[in-house]
Amino acid sequence: MQKKIPTRKCVGCGEMKDKRELVRVIKTPEDEILLDTTGRANGRGAYICNNIDCFKKALKNKGLERSLKAQIPEDVLDKLSKEFGE
Repeated sequence: MQKKIPTRKCVGCGEMKDKRELVRVIKTPEDEILLDTTGRANGRGAYICNNIDCFKKALKNKGLERSLKAQIPEDVLDKLSKEFGE
């Protein structure tokens, strides 16, 4: 029997992709918003394709804020966009 590959929906482009292809952004129980490189950190997660275009779309359509159920502070957005390679 083949092992099922978990898929997640990108909050930027809306495409379903293999979980390993996506980057996870989390809101921790302490209300910190960070990039989760391990994919295992505690907190509410949102998945985005690993490119700056999807990140920008997720900001524009408020997909990231909706998924995390939180407003994202400007300094955190700057940090995230640097990590996405802008």
